[in-house]
Amino acid sequence: MKRRRPSRTAAALGVAVLASIGTAQAAAQGNVGSEGGAFLLRPVGARAVGLGQAVVARRDGSEGLWWNPASLASASAREVSIHHSQDFFATGDAITLIVPSALLGVFAIAADLQNFGEQENTVDPDVPPTGTVLTRSFVLSASYAAPVGNRGSAGVAFKVVQMRVDCTGPCDFPNEVAQTFAIDAGTQVELGGARRIVLGASIRNMGLALQVQDSPQADPLPTRVQLGVLYHYPLPERYRDDAELNLSADLVDGLNISRPLPRLGAEFAWQKRAFVRGGYVFEAAGTEAGGPTLGLGFSRSNLVLDLARVFTGFSADAGQAPTFLSVRFAF
Repeated sequence: MKRRRPSRTAAALGVAVLASIGTAQAAAQGNVGSEGGAFLLRPVGARAVGLGQAVVARRDGSEGLWWNPASLASASAREVSIHHSQDFFATGDAITLIVPSALLGVFAIAADLQNFGEQENTVDPDVPPTGTVLTRSFVLSASYAAPVGNRGSAGVAFKVVQMRVDCTGPCDFPNEVAQTFAIDAGTQVELGGARRIVLGASIRNMGLALQVQDSPQADPLPTRVQLGVLYHYPLPERYRDDAELNLSADLVDGLNISRPLPRLGAEFAWQKRAFVRGGYVFEAAGTEAGGPTLGLGFSRSNLVLDLARVFTGFSADAGQAPTFLSVRFAF
């Protein structure tokens, strides 16, 4: 999306775009709107979105790195994945590579780029622009996960987090860069003789405040605690060889837990090749993230394709409902 703006405010506008999203997301969690790094709250992965983000107890391959690094511990094959998202605010692309080792656990590296659009840098509408202002965020992650006993797993991820407002061309203001570091950690455990129940917990975005260069203000990262349960619902015996039904429910809140909000998800799988998913994200009124979700998935050989859509929120009202596409390849 392109807009003409006076050059004096172009960089400030770029930062304001991210700040406005952060205020809505923070309000959704019952927190004040002073958090930085709001892009860290944007969901990654079509499978997670289709399930209403109720995924902290699930094991969904490389996609799980963004929600609970412990979920990677069950990986048995190398996998590369690409996750694309599009809504009114931004276009996102994330790529993940996981490499399991029978002796050392599972290692993963990932990168996420969120592009919040561009603006023409011009002082006057009648004067040709002197450059293009780009507002983007970057997250680089390195993760490790391993089994704990024969029923549990644990994982940790180290992240480099950066927000940038750059200008290409002879711009008359310096580029704005805010950078920090963060850690995600999580665990999962199976319960019961049939192991139909899995409990999961993760804490994401623990780190130093995000501070723009030469700015006296630093905003804390949007740290989130997520607790959840996955239930493999037992289907009638005549369907068990072909079909699966998985139900999940999560609670999400900030570190100062005061108003945990639920996430609900359900998935029906047929012969591990076709998947239908539905979910619901409970949020405070008027926020972007809440509402019903729907997802579809297809698997053939080593290739998996997932699609998801969110039906409510500002983007949907503006005519661009958030859509997500994930492609995963095991090798």
